Amino acid sequence: MACAVCVQPGELALEARPYPTEAAEGWVLVDIAAIGICGTDYHIFEGKHPFLEYPRVIGHELSGILAEGPEAGTLVVVNPYVSCGKCRPCRRGKPNCCARIEVLGVHRDGGMCARIAVPRDNVYPATGLTPQQAAMVEFLAIGAHAVARSEVGTGDIVLVTGAGPIGLGTAIFARLAGAEVHIMDVSDDRLAIARDRFGFAACHKPGDAIVSGELAEGFDAVFDATGNARAIEAGFPLLAHGGSAVLVSVVKDDITFSDSEFHKREARIIGSRNALKSDFERVIAAIRAGQVPTDAIASEVVSLADLPGRFPGLVTDRDHLVKVLVTP
Repeated sequence: MACAVCVQPGELALEARPYPTEAAEGWVLVDIAAIGICGTDYHIFEGKHPFLEYPRVIGHELSGILAEGPEAGTLVVVNPYVSCGKCRPCRRGKPNCCARIEVLGVHRDGGMCARIAVPRDNVYPATGLTPQQAAMVEFLAIGAHAVARSEVGTGDIVLVTGAGPIGLGTAIFARLAGAEVHIMDVSDDRLAIARDRFGFAACHKPGDAIVSGELAEGFDAVFDATGNARAIEAGFPLLAHGGSAVLVSVVKDDITFSDSEFHKREARIIGSRNALKSDFERVIAAIRAGQVPTDAIASEVVSLADLPGRFPGLVTDRDHLVKVLVTP
């Protein structure tokens, strides 16, 4: 079968790999229906991912059809975080931060292909969704998990910095939780998408005098989805007393902040990594209920055969895109 392989930075190619016909005990075969292209895939192509060895079959935002067993034919979402089930986080119900986690498309080959074998416990029924909607669940679950970690709700005022797909997903689920949502980004194009396609009217640029007037007391939560150390640090002064800085993105840099200001606010720093089964299920239910504007999320659909030729252009044009989906 044809697989999209990032051979080395700057080179994506279709390679023939064996078509899986058997799965190990506890694993199942899934015929891939749709794949979302993630910022991680772009970073892999650009050579910016810190945990990757080339060559690698990319793709971890996956929907598919169970190929075997009593539930064969069922549309499912694939949870791409393969956990060990034995380490302390796993034993404590936190497989999303497993000490030996392997993410499909990063630590092991992903699903940008026709069929993949995954752990049985990593597939969730997506009844009522289309295959393309089901391929959006994983990235939306990242934001849903961050919102759940923050404990924001009705009456809270929050800021999401970074209006890419992860930031938009975070903003959508913060809004569903009842919060008043503001969005900040350096890109006018991304802010226009957030405003015009998703209805987030309160959009800001870095450097705006945002903590003033009705917002003079700051935000109850600031979610960072930029992956930029300076942006993370700039978020701390925007916190209200008792507020939370939620780090959805991850950076390799050290982060600094004023300890006295942090203590004065009794602020919290919350790391948010990956997502749990409950987050996937929350997203599936929200899409099924029509609470997530999936038509606005889907920017373009590309066939797997066309992907190597299209991928460099998608990388450079990603400020104008929300989610590109691939069909095998």
